[in-house]
Amino acid sequence: MKNLYHITLLLTASLLVLSCSNELDQEPRSIISNQSFWKTQDDAEGALYGAYVDLREVSRFDLNILGEYRSDILGIGLAGDGGYRKYYENTISADDAGPSWEKFYKIINSSNLIIKYIEDIDFVGNDSAKNNILAEAYTMRAFAYFVMVRTWGKVILHTEPIESANTELTHKERSSKQEVFNLIKADLEKAIALFPNNDMPDGRNRWSLAGAKALKGDVFLWTGKMESGGAEDFTVALSAFNDVVGTAGIDLLPNYSDVHKFDNKGNNEIIMAVRYDQFESSNNYIQDMYILSQQIPSDLDPTTRDLIVPGGGNAIVLPTKSTADQFSLDDSRRNATFVELFSQGELYAILAQKNTGTVIDGSRLFLNDVVLYRLADILLMRAETLNALDQDPSDDMNRVRERAYGENFPDHVFVNQSKSLNDEEILRERLFELMLEGKRWWDLVRFNKVFELVPSLQGRDDDKFLVWPIGNSILSLEPKVEQNPGWDF
Repeated sequence: MKNLYHITLLLTASLLVLSCSNELDQEPRSIISNQSFWKTQDDAEGALYGAYVDLREVSRFDLNILGEYRSDILGIGLAGDGGYRKYYENTISADDAGPSWEKFYKIINSSNLIIKYIEDIDFVGNDSAKNNILAEAYTMRAFAYFVMVRTWGKVILHTEPIESANTELTHKERSSKQEVFNLIKADLEKAIALFPNNDMPDGRNRWSLAGAKALKGDVFLWTGKMESGGAEDFTVALSAFNDVVGTAGIDLLPNYSDVHKFDNKGNNEIIMAVRYDQFESSNNYIQDMYILSQQIPSDLDPTTRDLIVPGGGNAIVLPTKSTADQFSLDDSRRNATFVELFSQGELYAILAQKNTGTVIDGSRLFLNDVVLYRLADILLMRAETLNALDQDPSDDMNRVRERAYGENFPDHVFVNQSKSLNDEEILRERLFELMLEGKRWWDLVRFNKVFELVPSLQGRDDDKFLVWPIGNSILSLEPKVEQNPGWDF
């Protein structure tokens, strides 16, 4: 199977060399043509592996940058800013915009190729395998567009693969957000209908029926709040979340610190994660939130030294003290999320302690899976949805808190209050539960708290900051795309 993986990955890399078509100005060349490739079940599975490689590429840094770095929880590191200051100080511009949408269109193009060609492949009586691959491709495309529409607003819709540099196909105007969300929702309905069963895949690192429904709930919660979907969309989101929570094999782990352990990948709390393995992938974003070995203070207490050695990080963007101070000392999530270093009696630095990888031959490798959805996230989104529908979110809030506080839970029981006060508590709970998992910026936008809680955006109440500028390098290749309002200078 591993040989098949590498062979099909090589074939797929040749076939799927197209990323966002508009980034290319010449005819793509490959020794493998579509006519010769899309023949067997192995071809389809190889193409799907290629799409997951594309997903892993955006999860290394881009998903976290887009979903967290502009929020209120990160600041300058011990080794300077490493180019990240523009995010947490919100000084991005069209000339220096950060992640572009190119990698996301590569995911979309890979998905579109599968959707187009798989129907003509005979799976020799194994229609369930064919339907599962097609369902994963639809879910993958929906996920990519969901990230993009929240990031840039209007985006270009490609529902057919780009297989040439014909400008009539590649140069398109952006579609409205409504059109993008219509496609996302339609893709998810197709995927949910196609998944042959509700089984959780080994490793929890492929899209499944539960994963598609988690994404569906996330989408409808967003459109309920941000796109005037209101109670109708909240009701759909609630139903999707209920289905996920009721899925066999998905449950909260007893100990929060076990959720992100390197040797506990694919555990029962995980719904969908992006797999990282030695020799198959490079370090991911947590490396930038960890310390260099030479920066470790000589007077660090032995317990903390044993915890963090060896270093191996870059220490260029770190959790802030103001964020750490919000965690109660009896919250088990505090020590599992970050560690405070003291030197000469003063706070020296705060390091990520979640997803810190593994040590092999004396070197730290930051190869934890990047979790896209896990049960605690779903419970808190369901609490948010219930509150939006004027229903009591207490059960979900307390299920999450009971694990977090253990024997001290009686001091932290959530009690239903007004809708606005409940929202404040749910947002804070999401910070404590999901910090450093790429969720905070989206949460602040969805709860309408960006200009209140992000220090660098206080007093800058301008909706342009709720989306990202389209980089000028992309605009130079997209003659029919206009810059987002407010960023065109």
